[in-house]
Amino acid sequence: MWAHNFQKDDRIIMKKLLLLILASAVIFSCEGYDKFPGADEFAPGKNDSEQTPGDSEEPDNPENPEEPTNPENPEPENPNPENPDPENPGGETPGGETPDTPSGSGWNYDPVTTATIGHAGISYIWDESVIPEITISITKDEWNNLLAAYDKNSHNKEYFPCDITYKKGNDTHTLYGSGVRLRGNTSRRRPEAHKNDGKHVTNGADWQHCHFGINFKKFNKDGKYDIQGIRKFNLKWFKDDPCYVRELFCYDLFRRAGIWTAAFDVYCRVWVHVEGDSKAAYYGVYEMIEPYDDKYINKRKQLFGSADGNLWKCSYDSHGPADLRSPDANMGLDNDKDDFTYECKEYGSTYADAKAQLQDFIKKINGKAHGTPGDSFYTWIKQVCDVELLMRTYAVSVAVGMWDDLWNNANNYYLYFNSNDLYDYKVFLLPYDYDNSLGTSNTYDAAKQDPYNWGDKGVLMERMMEYEEFRNIYRDELKRLVDPAYGLMDTESARQRILDWQSKIQNYITNDTGEDMEIKDRPASWGRVGDYRLMSTSNNYFTEKANTINKLR
Repeated sequence: MWAHNFQKDDRIIMKKLLLLILASAVIFSCEGYDKFPGADEFAPGKNDSEQTPGDSEEPDNPENPEEPTNPENPEPENPNPENPDPENPGGETPGGETPDTPSGSGWNYDPVTTATIGHAGISYIWDESVIPEITISITKDEWNNLLAAYDKNSHNKEYFPCDITYKKGNDTHTLYGSGVRLRGNTSRRRPEAHKNDGKHVTNGADWQHCHFGINFKKFNKDGKYDIQGIRKFNLKWFKDDPCYVRELFCYDLFRRAGIWTAAFDVYCRVWVHVEGDSKAAYYGVYEMIEPYDDKYINKRKQLFGSADGNLWKCSYDSHGPADLRSPDANMGLDNDKDDFTYECKEYGSTYADAKAQLQDFIKKINGKAHGTPGDSFYTWIKQVCDVELLMRTYAVSVAVGMWDDLWNNANNYYLYFNSNDLYDYKVFLLPYDYDNSLGTSNTYDAAKQDPYNWGDKGVLMERMMEYEEFRNIYRDELKRLVDPAYGLMDTESARQRILDWQSKIQNYITNDTGEDMEIKDRPASWGRVGDYRLMSTSNNYFTEKANTINKLR
């Protein structure tokens, strides 16, 4: 009897022990479960009934709410991988994933040229071998309207009818009924200094440099009003850049480093002919830049994976910084009139969808647990962003000393989301506005500033730098850029490239504005450090920057 009762009691104890072990396992397995991806870490506060940032409704996919509803095939595939598209000569599907390789890295470090994009108009207009000549011809009435619009609102976005003559070598294109507008933020100027009651002074204007935007199709929508598919470009004077190279060098470096999101730009010469003047006013050497718009996206559709997404221009304006911290920041649809911190330039389905997507993106940047590999921010950012491309893009940006950016000044960048879906997309950062670079800085010494601590206004890059894996991509690219073996931004390669460019334009610098009449080796006069040089070996920016980068561990 005693033995029988012992065996019975033993079985009861064993059952209880097994139940205890199973319960412990369940509790342990639930400890790291992310119940509300994108919302649970955003400091919900004491009132749990209130909706908190990031607490938006997720798709019906309970096992992983942030995965696309079709996780087996979330990205468009190359329909014929054995015969890749000529715009994608490597045969990879841009934006696709390969084992242990960040999305998009199939392009590796191959330089980007106009041939990479595979568009005839890109190759023709942004041909570095020829300096095109551009004449803006405008009636006196329309020119006076342009001056009056500036006097009323210097930051207006209004276009005025004009004719454009584009001459490249032996080719001449005249596009009637084009549009011209003034451009620029703090650099925007009135093209005639003396107001003269708001009117043009015939044959006696006091001309001054300003930025222009050109749109061949602004007033004519049919197909003949373009040049090989190109309908727009921006004309930018070399404000605060006596070297005439800073932005040109930066965009060129992006492309040499394999950053295919960078716009194309080349030198050009510009004239303005107002009706009644005996001759056109020569404005001098300008930079002709490819604008970020729907055409830019379409020409890179294979690289972005889709051309049906949402494009945002992000600027520090009167409404505040574009620091990606508040989903309630000033946002609006480009209307050729108002300024917005986040300005939607293009959208795929509706503006409301585009805005909701950007707001959710901002919520997730700020709301997810961060700082530890495998946490929710780390997992999410690798899903929605080509991390390698982002970190390499930022390596180039910091290498050239771009202080007026997202990270340090919450300014001057574009974002493109390649899908209209609230959660399922890839987002790309597009580099923009690099004239204040290469030693010109209004904050710190850009050559000596710690690249790991570039600024404190852009929360996205602050988050990215918390992960050793991401920092290593960034650090390795910085070191590659200044390694003489690659010929990218080491002192001798950079100097020689600059000297070659300057030799092409030096005979065209003198102009009718009387401004910027010679090439000088110095940064902007208002810069924090005024003695950096680009062509001289003494106190050379590239040398100092390489010294800083090579100390990184």
